[in-house]
Amino acid sequence: MVVVSASDSSTASEELQWQTPTPKETLEPEVFARPDDKDQTILPVIIPLTDLDKGIVGWESQDDPDMPLNFPSGRKWLITSLLSVITFMTPFASSILAPALAAMQKDFGVSDVTLGSMPVSIFLLGYAIGPILLSPLSEIYGRNLILLTASAWFCFWLVGCALAPSLNTLIFFRFMTGIGGSGSLTIGGGILADMFPVTSRGKAMTIWMLGPIVGPSIAPVIGGFVSETIGWRWTSWLSCIPAAVTVVAMIFLSRETNAHVLIAQKTRKLQKELNRPELRSCYVDPDAPVLSKRQILLFGLIRPMKMLFRSPNIFGLSLYISFAYGCLYLLYNTIPTVFEGSYGWSLGITGITYVALLFGYIISLVFFALLSDSTIIRMTAANGGVYEPEMRLPDCVWFALVLPITFFWYGWAADKAVHWIVPIIGIVPFGVGILGVLLPIQTYIVDAYPEYAASGLAAFAVLRNSVAAFLPLAGPQLYKSLGVGWGNSLLGFIAIGLTPIPILIYKYGKWLRLRYPVKL
Repeated sequence: MVVVSASDSSTASEELQWQTPTPKETLEPEVFARPDDKDQTILPVIIPLTDLDKGIVGWESQDDPDMPLNFPSGRKWLITSLLSVITFMTPFASSILAPALAAMQKDFGVSDVTLGSMPVSIFLLGYAIGPILLSPLSEIYGRNLILLTASAWFCFWLVGCALAPSLNTLIFFRFMTGIGGSGSLTIGGGILADMFPVTSRGKAMTIWMLGPIVGPSIAPVIGGFVSETIGWRWTSWLSCIPAAVTVVAMIFLSRETNAHVLIAQKTRKLQKELNRPELRSCYVDPDAPVLSKRQILLFGLIRPMKMLFRSPNIFGLSLYISFAYGCLYLLYNTIPTVFEGSYGWSLGITGITYVALLFGYIISLVFFALLSDSTIIRMTAANGGVYEPEMRLPDCVWFALVLPITFFWYGWAADKAVHWIVPIIGIVPFGVGILGVLLPIQTYIVDAYPEYAASGLAAFAVLRNSVAAFLPLAGPQLYKSLGVGWGNSLLGFIAIGLTPIPILIYKYGKWLRLRYPVKL
């Protein structure tokens, strides 16, 4: 699981201990020996056990079935599957409205293109704000409870979106929907890290992260036809119904995976049953200061921003992914306009062009699934058994070189209105590239900052979704001023300029982590 240190861990009691587990006591799936705090050697798992004579409450044995790392494989993959479905539905809802914007604007009598694009962009702004709130709450009350609450919130506001009487109301409802939808993206990485060790985490992360990429690409295909046939409001209903079914399934089939929260619950139970109020969790340092829930929440709100700007690794990779992710949503918003203008396609037919992105994702996914964990094992063995998080990034470098190709290929093919298959094929490299960089970077943050993984992912999500919220709004004006060819070329040149970032982090990331350690 994610190692939750003093600043990332909590119990559910009113007065919370500032938890600082020692390396021996950590519940990270791989226990790292750090004689000089520079190397990470993968060793057998050591689980802290109960010792009532010393007043310590832990696990009953190394094979304790209640410990998330020891969950049966079937349960792990059931939880992963449900998590992946809800993580698919929330980004699906973010972009299914994109091809229906023209119909929505006509229905509400809105002529301002920028204002009319706000329902899509504001959803991503909710994605950016949600993690700041949900991340610390999940460390206090547990991942499962907060994930269920956020997902139910997501479904509730989708109903409002389907019934919105005005554009301003729709914009507000979409913002609230985005906040709830961010729960699966914020908490999901921690849930998977709770259950899977580093050597098998890549496969689980791959399945989970398909949602944020594949969901927004399939959604416009469906949204275009839905808008033309039964109306744009049904885009919200089609997002809400399967999401609600998934939430109901999660209520009965999912379980809490945060070991700190589980042991805190066990401690409170034993305190009452044995009448021993002095019992403490194995993750609580008795000499550390005591924090209230309010203090834990306050630190949680501030911590992602501190990590974003104090860690050059997180900031650099977040900046790179933010631009790429923003361009992805710019494509979602502008592809219908480009193909309607250059080729005279109907709204429903333009949705098919998004399949090119999906094809690129499949190519990228195959390569990532084959290379990710095997690369880690091979490089660790070649490094004398010492694992370094930067080993997640070598494949990312090659995908980063592929990503800018789309801007020049697709942009100029559409600008000159050559045969329609040419710009569609030109979209494929972007699908290959963005999934190939997003998956290893997200996994890298979990591995490089295990003690602050939840906050690191929240920081990563805040910048990524903030840029993705506002960059697409510039798309129509960009194409109007420079044309589709030069407008996309400008984006391509920026992408090329940012390409050295993952290369530099791969080469110098370890030095940067040691030179600028995260101290929160």
